[in-house]
Amino acid sequence: MTDVTDPAGDHVNREPDVPLRRLFSVFWRIGILSFGGPAAQIALMHRVLVEEERWLDEPRFLSALSFCMLLPGPEAMQLATYAGWQLRGVPGGLLAGLLFVVPGALVVLGLAVLYMSVGHLPVMAALFLGVKAAVLVIVVEALLKVARKALHSPVHWFIAGLAFMAIFFLTVPFPGIILVSGLVGYFLLGSQDAAQSGTGRGGGSVSGTARTVALWMVVWWTPVLLLAAIGGYDVLVQLGNFFSRLAVVTFGGAYAVLAYLAQDVVTHHGWLTAGEMMDGLGLAETTPGPLILVTEFVGYIAGYRAGGVGLGIAGALVTLWVTFVPCFLWIFAGAPFIDRLTAQPRLKGALESITAAVVGVILNLSIWFGLHVLFTDLPSRQIGPVRLLIPDWYSLDWRVLAVGIVSAVMLLWRRQSLMRTLGVAALLGIGFGAMEHLAG
Repeated sequence: MTDVTDPAGDHVNREPDVPLRRLFSVFWRIGILSFGGPAAQIALMHRVLVEEERWLDEPRFLSALSFCMLLPGPEAMQLATYAGWQLRGVPGGLLAGLLFVVPGALVVLGLAVLYMSVGHLPVMAALFLGVKAAVLVIVVEALLKVARKALHSPVHWFIAGLAFMAIFFLTVPFPGIILVSGLVGYFLLGSQDAAQSGTGRGGGSVSGTARTVALWMVVWWTPVLLLAAIGGYDVLVQLGNFFSRLAVVTFGGAYAVLAYLAQDVVTHHGWLTAGEMMDGLGLAETTPGPLILVTEFVGYIAGYRAGGVGLGIAGALVTLWVTFVPCFLWIFAGAPFIDRLTAQPRLKGALESITAAVVGVILNLSIWFGLHVLFTDLPSRQIGPVRLLIPDWYSLDWRVLAVGIVSAVMLLWRRQSLMRTLGVAALLGIGFGAMEHLAG
């Protein structure tokens, strides 16, 4: 292990330098194989970085993972960025983070262009009908997994229940739920008696961190401010502002992001319909890279509807920029302090409280998606501060229900793979579409 000076000005301990060509080869392989969501991606990185390449030891990997889970944004992408930083400093972090995202981003962009070109053909509509039903089961499965890991005590269950009621019935903004739950955990659940010293590896200075933060804030916001100054690109500025806010408040993983993202882009901005949002999630589930790449799909459709393919691609690029540039900021500013931060008991309490609240938020997402996918007529009623969604049972889509039941059996009971489940659901959707066409 060598002592080197980071470009931010901090002296940190790192593993011996790995050639950038070798780093490129390994993280390119991770990038194109990173299917299956954060859990599968983290497992893949553990196997490659800890077991095969032996670039990180087990304690360093787990410490880095805990740190990344404290951050907003996709933890798997941030873990890849940290590993690259640990091996080759900022150039290594940039290379690893970009290679984790770029392959999937290119695929999602291509699929988004195809979707808006031919997505409304009968065969495509039937295919996505099946995918939507499967995605609903995937979200429920994520809810069950997160709940098992996050709800360790009656207090955690109570926080999850309050979070669900706040967002589903009272439409409390997601950032507010995260802020309140984090404060509750920090002051009430964080043990004051736990040891507060890390392993002592690494170290960072205030001045070096300030320079890093300033640099990446400029990188983050310059394109958005330039678009606003030029004028005529209102939708791009709106996308930049919205997804920049998302990048700051999205603690708790991809499905927590979706809970905030889905309802705002559908009900507030009107960039997509609920069905299109589900289609985008289905595409992101079947491509490599972080699930949060669904934001790119949203950016493309919003731009496309405002000005065609060119503005759609610009919308996708702006969305990618403001979604992932903050991830580099968090890692490059915080990595020198990682051992000290992950040893803080109050931060651990805040993280546990936020994670418990995320369970309630994902439950809201599951019900919200389920109602919009299963029913074509879903009026809402406001009773004082409470909003109720009351489905019209005559508008129930039996095809979605049938595919959803098959998907649930495959995924939750038979433990079939995600890709196989999505494939069967897509084929069932096409089959139902063909039956409807023949009957008509």
